Amino acid sequence: MHGFGGDPEDWAERFEGADRDAWQKPSQVVAKLALKPGMAIADVGAGTGYFMPHLSRTVGKTGRVVAVDIEPSMVRYMLERAERDGHANVTVRLAATEDPLLAKASLDRIIVVDTWHHIPERVAYAKKLVAALVPGGQVHVVDFKPTSDKGPPAKHKLPAETVKGELEAAGLTVEVDDTALPEQYIAIGTKPKG
Repeated sequence: MHGFGGDPEDWAERFEGADRDAWQKPSQVVAKLALKPGMAIADVGAGTGYFMPHLSRTVGKTGRVVAVDIEPSMVRYMLERAERDGHANVTVRLAATEDPLLAKASLDRIIVVDTWHHIPERVAYAKKLVAALVPGGQVHVVDFKPTSDKGPPAKHKLPAETVKGELEAAGLTVEVDDTALPEQYIAIGTKPKG
């Protein structure tokens, strides 16, 4: 997985510019999660915490948001952001490249936005995400359509069918929504209840 070095303030300007909301559509992404107050969600590859306020507000005071990233400077930035913005229900953690380090059966939802294409051993990584879900929990992978001019170079973009296959190989039932967002698809993997 590729880390982002440098100053997180610079990355925040890039990751959270006014134009991102137009194509990332955070309200639609969060709506697809079908979160309810009191739920627990992890944002894997959270970067500067772009989704933090949306997730924190949606799960409410009784809910929990775990924001993880592999870059120590991003983790520090998110810790400061959570404290500054009063997101008391957010925990920020440093993850390992090959492991999100999430507690087993502790989460209702996991979201991975603009990050899946960076993960080297995706099926093995997905199995660790599945282990962190409660029965019936979901992983939502939001990544760039190969035709999009946003995101990484074309050679790093993954077709939705590839991501679907990787999540299925980890034991999830997967549906793909490629119409909710203009530049991206959402692969939604659900863990069996039994």
